[in-house]
Amino acid sequence: MRIAYVCVDPGIPVFGTKGASVHVQEIIRAFRALGHEVTVYATRIGKDVPEDLQDLTVHHFALGTKDPAAREVAQQEASAAIAEQLLADGAEFIYERYSLFSTVIADAGLPAVLEVNAPLIDEQARHRVLVDRESPLSAIRRQVRAAQATICVSEQVAEWVRQTTGNADRVHAVANGVNTRRITPQPEAAGRPVVTFVGTLKPWHGTEDAVRARALATTDWDLRIIGDGPERERLQQLADVLDLEVDFRGAVAPAEMPTHLAGSAIGVAPYPKPSEASDHYFSPLKVYEYMAAGLPVVATRIGQVPEVLLGDADNTTDDGACGVLVEGSNARELAEAIDALVADPALRAQLGANARQRAEDNHSWDSVLATILRHARVGAGRGPGGVGHTEAGPHVQED
Repeated sequence: MRIAYVCVDPGIPVFGTKGASVHVQEIIRAFRALGHEVTVYATRIGKDVPEDLQDLTVHHFALGTKDPAAREVAQQEASAAIAEQLLADGAEFIYERYSLFSTVIADAGLPAVLEVNAPLIDEQARHRVLVDRESPLSAIRRQVRAAQATICVSEQVAEWVRQTTGNADRVHAVANGVNTRRITPQPEAAGRPVVTFVGTLKPWHGTEDAVRARALATTDWDLRIIGDGPERERLQQLADVLDLEVDFRGAVAPAEMPTHLAGSAIGVAPYPKPSEASDHYFSPLKVYEYMAAGLPVVATRIGQVPEVLLGDADNTTDDGACGVLVEGSNARELAEAIDALVADPALRAQLGANARQRAEDNHSWDSVLATILRHARVGAGRGPGGVGHTEAGPHVQED
């Protein structure tokens, strides 16, 4: 089947290093693994092209402006152009990552899945600039009505879609996944246990609490931070003030993540305490990566994290638990939880083994896509057409 993967969001490069880019790439891989031919239509491309996606055909619809109002109009124009182009290319099915101004699914009229990762209208109005408030509302309502299924990364996002569109039909929550073939368990490094954080260094990831927890620790462990972002300089200054040696690795390409996770003993996801329950709506890729790596996870008791780590929604530990939950914005409790795992290698090993098993059983990208296609009532088998081009680099067309 000829699949059109669409992303009109100018904040997400197809070939980038942040979590959203990883998500894009992994869904594409999962489709290609089923034998489908995938063509990408996007407003931002990026330069970190993985080796196995070098042959991917990509149509680039550059926006060409940074003025907020003009940029919103440019996204609507790109959406119209993408719908026209993918129909001309003979697409048979659309998989679109939701963006504010896109109506590609509604305009193209093909069988489609809409993937919603965040309440973007609320986010844009609260944290950035939203000039035209009516067009995004109209767009998501049209898109949800037209899609065979709207797939949301958490129940919180699904509820936002239902309330925003007034449409509860065909709206489903499917958590994110992880590439369990790329990320696999590796031995702990010799010497002090390594506690690792992965993610963009922004306030809502709580990385500061990980640094402060290291200063409060009563056992001896090293802190490794994989990722970059606007908080990095401040975090480095904090580490200096606290007289800590923290291993800042910077941003790494997804293909290099296994190398940087190597030697880790524990993974941390210290999200801050939310101001309200709806604040934590995302499905944290870092947690799934830790699990695939066979790491016990220390994470904030927030959103869907308890269910992922404990296997139920009641926050009660069972025999298959793969992590420890703490309160958000509490560096001391975080330090105590890490210290307890550092002092108990056998518990670390058991939680890590449980984590890997749960990642394999429930959270591989192949199983995530299979669930999505079941909701859309689409067969997952091979369709007509081959798998992409076989050129030396990605076939990027400027449209």
